Amino acid sequence: MITVMGATGNVGRPLVRELAAAGEQVTAVSRQETAEVPEGVRVVPGVESALDGAEALFLMVPGGFAPLDGVLAAARTAGVGRVVVLSSQGVATGRHPAVLEDSVRASGLEWTMLRPGGFASNAFQWAESVRSARRVAAPFGDVALPVIDPEDIAAVAASALLSDRSGDVYDLTGPAAITPRQQAAAIAEALGEPVEFVQRTPEEARAAMLGFMPPEVADVTLGILGAPTPQEQRVSPDVSRVLGRPPRPFTEWVARNAAAFK
Repeated sequence: MITVMGATGNVGRPLVRELAAAGEQVTAVSRQETAEVPEGVRVVPGVESALDGAEALFLMVPGGFAPLDGVLAAARTAGVGRVVVLSSQGVATGRHPAVLEDSVRASGLEWTMLRPGGFASNAFQWAESVRSARRVAAPFGDVALPVIDPEDIAAVAASALLSDRSGDVYDLTGPAAITPRQQAAAIAEALGEPVEFVQRTPEEARAAMLGFMPPEVADVTLGILGAPTPQEQRVSPDVSRVLGRPPRPFTEWVARNAAAFK
């Protein structure tokens, strides 16, 4: 049995779906007790109660990078043998703290680390303005980053949960760097209608970010968006190495999610 934390999120949802399709017994951890999951998947609100009988655990910390020593101790007590951790590319670049990874490495459990860069699904933040005004507003409109489709993260996670990839660390990116301006154009193409791109100042973007993230996280995010390091702009081969196919482009993510922008 495999336990999946964050089972209704952008990565957890497709991961649960993929594992269930592979015939695995899955326990989905979600505070939404009425969460829509594939038939046969058990939904529980707390991770500790979801670990009994689990052989593997998909571990994530929504919105932060705190250690999860209690969860890891409970996993070890329950006999979990393998942990796949949704970390961040920022751990490798020094922009994000490594406390979660450090606690996993010290746990005594077998582990695999996933370090994705920016998510293609971050474009959902523009859905309302695209629907209402056919407009995308973002800072650093011509700075490109290789954003990754969350379904590719889920596919790599499934592979790590179902096979022995212990001790591996994967940097996960999309197939090519893409700018916010190009993302707006891709949304326009998917809709078959023009979408205006509006350049925001960093100050405007930070003020908007403070509505849903702490100041220190907003500052780090703006640093990545506006002054990425070569490592943050590099396309990683790890998705292709694990899955045997290239990562999906942003255009494919938009086509699959076009209804959110209509």
